[in-house]
Amino acid sequence: MNKKLIVCTLLACSAFSALSHAADGTINFTGTITDAACTVTPGTANQTVTMGTVSSTALANVGDTAAPTRFDIVLTNCPATATSAVVKFDGPTDGNNSSLIALTSGAGTAEGVAIGVYEGDAATLIPVGSPSVSKPLSPVADTTFNFFAKYVATAPVVAGSGNAVSDFTVIYN
Repeated sequence: MNKKLIVCTLLACSAFSALSHAADGTINFTGTITDAACTVTPGTANQTVTMGTVSSTALANVGDTAAPTRFDIVLTNCPATATSAVVKFDGPTDGNNSSLIALTSGAGTAEGVAIGVYEGDAATLIPVGSPSVSKPLSPVADTTFNFFAKYVATAPVVAGSGNAVSDFTVIYN
């Protein structure tokens, strides 16, 4: 009798165990493996963009921006299979505007200010984590992405240092 009870219990448990492993959905992973990536020229791979000194009165209202500061990212030695690319900037976002890069916190850091990265027209904001406009790549010539950085008021401004850090990623199309 006990053997029958044990066998029935085991059969019931195995049936419920199979149900717990039922599939609820499918994830498809897609991508492309390229021959090689372009090389970011050494002078533009790790750079310091000097934003200058800006009066807090120039950033009196939320959304006010300081003068733009240009910087470039240059790609060279691109393989023929890489036909176009975008650049994506990442980093800590400002608490008042998640499209902007937050200033590095610490004693003496300005408040109410963040940094915006803009396309080469100095007017089109590239939100943090979003791609820039795509550029065609050449296997025989350098490709230069022109960008601008601006201080942007996000709240009433308190004077202080205005430093920030952003990583960038080149994404090939």
